[in-house]
Amino acid sequence: MAESLPEHDRILQEIESTDTACVGPTLRSVYDDQPNAHQRFMEKLDACIRNHDREIEKMCNFHHQGFVDAITELLKVRADAEKLKVQVTDTNRRLQDAGKEVIAQTEEIIRCRVQQRNITTVVEKLQLCLPVLEMYSKLKEQMKVKRYYSALKTMEQLENLYLPRVSQYRFCQIMIENLPKLREEIKEISMSDLKDFLESIRKHSDRIGETAMKQAQQEKTFSTTLQKHNNVNYGRNMHLGRSRILDSKNEMTLKRTFEEDDDHDEEVLTAQDLVDFSPVYRCLHIYSVLGDGEIFENYYRKQRRKQARLVLQPQSSMHETVEGYRRYFSQIVGFFVVEDHILHVTQGLVTRTYTDELWNMALSKIIAVLRTHSSYCNDPDLVLELKNLIVVFADTLQGYGFPVNRLFDLLFEIRDQYNETLLKKWSGLFRDIFEADNYSPIPVANEEEYKIVISKFPFQDSELDKQSFPKKLPMSQSVPQIYIQVKEFIYASLKFSESLHRSSTEIDDMLRKSTNLLLTRTLSSCLQNLIKKPHIGLTELVQIIINTTHLELACKYLEDFISNITNISQVTVHTARLYGLSTFKDARHAAEGEIYTKLNQKIDEFIQIADYDWTMSESDGRASGYLMDLINFLRSTFQVFTHLPGKVAQTACMSACQHLSTSLMQMLLDTELKQISMGAIQQFNLDVIQCELFASSEPVPGFQGDTLQLAFIDLRQLLDLFMVWDWSTYLADYGQATSKYLRVNPSTALTLLEKVHRGYVALISYRMFFLQFITFSEFRFKILRKRSSVVEPWGSWCSLNSAQSRRSTRIFVFLPLYAAVGAAPAEVGFA
Repeated sequence: MAESLPEHDRILQEIESTDTACVGPTLRSVYDDQPNAHQRFMEKLDACIRNHDREIEKMCNFHHQGFVDAITELLKVRADAEKLKVQVTDTNRRLQDAGKEVIAQTEEIIRCRVQQRNITTVVEKLQLCLPVLEMYSKLKEQMKVKRYYSALKTMEQLENLYLPRVSQYRFCQIMIENLPKLREEIKEISMSDLKDFLESIRKHSDRIGETAMKQAQQEKTFSTTLQKHNNVNYGRNMHLGRSRILDSKNEMTLKRTFEEDDDHDEEVLTAQDLVDFSPVYRCLHIYSVLGDGEIFENYYRKQRRKQARLVLQPQSSMHETVEGYRRYFSQIVGFFVVEDHILHVTQGLVTRTYTDELWNMALSKIIAVLRTHSSYCNDPDLVLELKNLIVVFADTLQGYGFPVNRLFDLLFEIRDQYNETLLKKWSGLFRDIFEADNYSPIPVANEEEYKIVISKFPFQDSELDKQSFPKKLPMSQSVPQIYIQVKEFIYASLKFSESLHRSSTEIDDMLRKSTNLLLTRTLSSCLQNLIKKPHIGLTELVQIIINTTHLELACKYLEDFISNITNISQVTVHTARLYGLSTFKDARHAAEGEIYTKLNQKIDEFIQIADYDWTMSESDGRASGYLMDLINFLRSTFQVFTHLPGKVAQTACMSACQHLSTSLMQMLLDTELKQISMGAIQQFNLDVIQCELFASSEPVPGFQGDTLQLAFIDLRQLLDLFMVWDWSTYLADYGQATSKYLRVNPSTALTLLEKVHRGYVALISYRMFFLQFITFSEFRFKILRKRSSVVEPWGSWCSLNSAQSRRSTRIFVFLPLYAAVGAAPAEVGFA
């Protein structure tokens, strides 16, 4: 046991000094000892623990006062520690801020050093690559100046000396790949010369063609001038004494023309001046010597066909300007001028059969292109310039031996397009003239102004000539302007016929057809649109009718004008006539219809402002203000109609009166109007009287008797029936041809009577109203006898008991009228 105690002390020391993870084996040794050894070890352990507790307690007691003093001292320095913490934090922030700039500058230094290192590397690499690039540039320059031997030497140096040093770069690989191609290009040097030549003539084709067309136009001008000079010389022999001055002037003109042609000839360049033909001569010789002349010929013709297709392909915007067409024609002419030159200076390279075949193909394409693009042209001036270009183009190629008849046939198709563009242009001119016109007669203050108007428009009026100045011509300013524009249109149509080699008869026929289209389609459409415009009033419509009458009379002068400029007599059998008569008649009819419509619309506007008091007890004793304004308007309007044909004015007046009567009747019978007093009936009667007085005043001359007053006969009979309260006569004579109220429809009378009844109910007691109308019962049996088949079922229906006396009395009063209209009370809404 004594031996186990030191062992336990050792174990305890080992436990205290050993790591916790390694204490397992030490504790296991306690159990490996003698029996009950762990009990003794536990006792020893407890004693050791108590010993340590005593030591800890002693140490705590010894250091307690020091601990208290330390805590007190720590509490004293807490505030200083907080201040120190704030200062440290601030110092750290400022240090971080200062450090950021240092870091940024450090990064910039690093980047600059990397750049410097990269630049140094690039410079070193470029120093290796520059000789290669210089040699390659030298090679390209030698190829450019056709120093092919030196170029081959340079390629050898590149391959053996320079390229291996920098073979790792991609551009070197590209060079290595291109060198065989360059060698192949040198082998085919003759073919390259030919390509250069083809490219050259392709670039200069337009200038060559422009030069050739100018020369052809000069030759034509020269021929025309010479012909005129010969005619003058012939006239000199016939009229020597009177024409010396004219002859000298023509000689000076001819001399000046020759001088201008000589000066122009010095400036004009030929095809050989613009293109160097030596490459094609040289290539042809080389291939001929090598025995490959046929290959060269086939290649040349194939390439020229391709160029021909390119030349014949127009730009999409060619139709927009004349320069587009001019460039197109110049390129084509230049192409065939070159082919003609090659044909005459070489042997076998180009044949006449080949050029004819090429021209036929080109001509078909040219016609198709011109037919398409001319259809896009909306400007007649552009179409006219196109026509002139086609004539010059055809004359130029005809001079080189190419057939051009199909081009002149095409001009007749373009003529139709030209006429269409003229019609569109003149449509705008006509619209502008109509917009600017004031639609009032032309005032002329003196003889000079009168002559100016007469010089523009063929106007004759013997009655007007007798009047003194100042006076007014019946038509407005648009008439002479329209006449002038029609003549300008004829001139514009005539311009297209120049240089087409057509007879005067054909030209006359074309002008008449074009003028007919202008009158029947363009001018007619403008007139119809003008008449339908909302701002055109009655005064303007009247003036339009007058204008069309004078334009219609002027058509014969237009026919004379066409005959004069074409030197074709109108008595010729085939001569067409102008269709202006129907055009202006249609316009007048449309204007007349519009007058009727606008009059009715104006009447409706006055009717809409009518403000009747339908419940007034008695009338004001004078007509309504709106109606007097309406009558004054109609009277002033019909005064303007004095220049119109009598039938038009009478129809307009009758239409207006009928529309006014119908509108007034509709006002009385309006379903929204529920009741009318007798005072309102009297006021309405005063208005109708004013209408009748207006009709009897003959606002438009030419009416026979009371024809115009008959427009208000329906209103008059209906109002008389209510004003006189002559129901007995109405019922007695109903259905007879001699009835005083023949135009009063029973349903109309019944409708108005119900409204009057409602008006009385609102003013007086129902019993008084019943007494007022009780006399109707006297005529009930007459209506029953006349219409027994209709009224018979009503007898028992009207025999109501006294409890329904009020309702039955009302039906009893109106029963004769119900019988007249042939309807039961319930059917008319009076149950």
